[in-house]
Amino acid sequence: MFTRAQTMILDLQGLMVRLMENSSYNSLTLQLEGLNASKGSLYPVFLFFFFSYLIIMLANLGIVFLVFIDKNLHQPMYLLFCNLPFNDILGNSITMPRLMMDMLRPPSERLISYYECVVQAFTTHMYGTSSHTVLMIMAFDRYLAICDPLRYASVMTNRMVVKLTLSAWSAAFVLVGILLGLTIRLNRCRTLIMNPYCDNASLFKLSCESVFINNVYGLTFTVVLFTSSIGSIILTYTKITVVCLTAKNKSLNSKALKTCSTHLVVYLVMLISGFFVIIMHRFPQYAYYRKFAAILFHIIPGGLNPIIYGIQSKEIRKMLLKLFEYRKVLPS
Repeated sequence: MFTRAQTMILDLQGLMVRLMENSSYNSLTLQLEGLNASKGSLYPVFLFFFFSYLIIMLANLGIVFLVFIDKNLHQPMYLLFCNLPFNDILGNSITMPRLMMDMLRPPSERLISYYECVVQAFTTHMYGTSSHTVLMIMAFDRYLAICDPLRYASVMTNRMVVKLTLSAWSAAFVLVGILLGLTIRLNRCRTLIMNPYCDNASLFKLSCESVFINNVYGLTFTVVLFTSSIGSIILTYTKITVVCLTAKNKSLNSKALKTCSTHLVVYLVMLISGFFVIIMHRFPQYAYYRKFAAILFHIIPGGLNPIIYGIQSKEIRKMLLKLFEYRKVLPS
């Protein structure tokens, strides 16, 4: 009788295990690990993220608004640059509000639907990829303006600006679409996202199937993107440097220094932020700092891009001065 009871208990335990496995198999509800801050640092970190997000929104929307209302800024350089504020707004709006809400919730309540997680992962990778592709087309614009100024006006028409913009976003969309498509095809046997927000790696780690193809494409994706991005920047800036050194034209060199230094600083900020996240993935013992670095990858470029361009650009500075002067005169 005792043996029979033991057998029944074992059968019940096996049934419960199978039920639990079935409930987590391809589950449409996932749990985000989030950013686990201590009680003492929770609200300071939350306020840092909140004000950072607020600054990103105000600064980027402000730059886009200035370019839109001032006809003097309707130039290819500024129209192409507007892709960056739009990208920063989109990338941060998908991750930051959700991240801040999850910080105030206990870990057991940080739940996200699978479809929302896929959208967040797609947007996150679109943010990083399009940052590279947009800066590449901006590098082409600077190269043409400095190395071939006589043909600049005839080549960089409004139609060309639209073509370059579409090519930058289309390339990012296709690359990221394939990346996430390879992950969506996998069955899932886990539900915990080991990250503060959803990304491709976190999603395919939920699967118990082979992810060899995902790793191969992910590595190829990264190599192609970084090689194209860094290669185009080195090539264009080498040619710009050669032209400036051989021309010995002070006005040309001054123009090149102002416009190119701004673009280069923005590119380096984005590149260093991205490399830091990749490097931190190699040190699992620093998981908290890796998560923080992943969040800063959104915050730092998004907050610095409009400030760098706003300070460096004479046209934007003039427009800001006009607005402040108008506000001073308005009350009187």
